Order: sequence, then C-alpha cells, then structure tokens
Amino acid sequence: MSNIDPAPGYQTYNQPPGPERPVRQQATARRTALTVCTIADIAAGLLGLWILLFLLDANQANVFVEFVRGTADVLAWWSQDIFTMDTEGLRVVLNYGLPAVMYLLIGHGIAARLNRA
Repeated sequence: MSNIDPAPGYQTYNQPPGPERPVRQQATARRTALTVCTIADIAAGLLGLWILLFLLDANQANVFVEFVRGTADVLAWWSQDIFTMDTEGLRVVLNYGLPAVMYLLIGHGIAARLNRA
C-alpha cells in the first residue's frame, strides 16, 4: 500500500469517503483536525523557540525576543516552576519543554480522534 500522507492514519483527500459518514462531514472533520494540529504545532514551536533563544543567550531587550518570551510565558503559565533546578538553562528547558510536549501530544491526539470519528 502506498500512502504518501505525511501523517499516518489520516484519510487522504483523494480517497473516497466511507459509507458511514457523508462527504461534507468528513471534510469538516479533516479541516478541524488540521486546525487543531496547526495550533498545537505553533504553540510548541513558540515554546521551543524560547528555549533555543534562552540557551543561545539572545538579547533580552530585543522586541522579537520579548515577544517570544511573553508568548511562551502565557502558554506555559501552568508549568512555571514545576522544576526548580540550580542550573538556569536546565530549568528553562524543563519548565517550557514539558508544556511543548503536552501541547503536541494532546493536540495531535485530539486531531487523530476527530479524523476517526
């Protein structure tokens, strides 16, 4: 079976819909799943970008760096100071990396469920 779909398990657009769901409902579910995946990926990407900027010692006074840090703080509000390490870099990696992984797992899990429903 040849499937060039980037995400296994998702129905490709060129496959005919199954008899259990109408075409319109399947298309809506695919678009919703794609939206959920995109939002989760953007959230995780911003958190990862903040970790990278912090580890590379980016200029904290730069407008872009301030924006990324502020956005990362909003996205990771629930995980702030879960890990209190002596090493600042490790603390940032763990406290911002955990929400990034959680957003990816939950977002892609919801999207997979939407595609199967």
